[in-house]
Amino acid sequence: MSDETDGGETETDGSGTGKDDGETGKTGDGGDPLRVAVIIGSTREGRIGDAVGRWFVERARVRGELDLVVLDLAEFDFPVHYPERATEQMTEFAGAIGEAEAFVVVTPEYNRSFPASLKQAIDFAYDEWQTKPVGFVSYGHGSSGLYAVEQLRSVFTELHTVTLRNGVALDFLHMTLEDHAGACARDRAVRLMLDQLGWWGRALRQARAVRPYVS
Repeated sequence: MSDETDGGETETDGSGTGKDDGETGKTGDGGDPLRVAVIIGSTREGRIGDAVGRWFVERARVRGELDLVVLDLAEFDFPVHYPERATEQMTEFAGAIGEAEAFVVVTPEYNRSFPASLKQAIDFAYDEWQTKPVGFVSYGHGSSGLYAVEQLRSVFTELHTVTLRNGVALDFLHMTLEDHAGACARDRAVRLMLDQLGWWGRALRQARAVRPYVS
């Protein structure tokens, strides 16, 4: 059984070359900062997902063209069974998804898949996900959580999102989050993914403004 503790390889090693003005918050297209929801998918006791989420947000916050909000699923009180009517917490979560223009999903890998808590939350929204980009920060033992990401790609394709090719993948079997040896490669992976997220987020923002999406 795969669990949450895994190490520090990144899925990509390239450096980002974004054109945005991160210090001033200008987006390069004259628009407002891109609203990005960072979703922490694990709710397990003893998880490290919150630490991974903080690590990522710390790096993403230097990008002034992004307006980040963290949605930690452990802080929501979702029902065990899907109710006939949405609860207040379900409505709150779906509303936050609707307000966001892009997403970064932080996920562990459990038994070559992603957590049930994450799938439950994803299913609480539908239209709110559409025509928005999704990036992934994954972690695990050996596989760096990439099996979970591949399954999430299928789910998010069904929801009419655009999933990013590049992501951040952490292998805690070989390197801890605090290990400085792989810090440069991990930071490059974060920059590249955020460059792609920003490009798609602004492109799709403009497309939605031009014409309604048909699903």
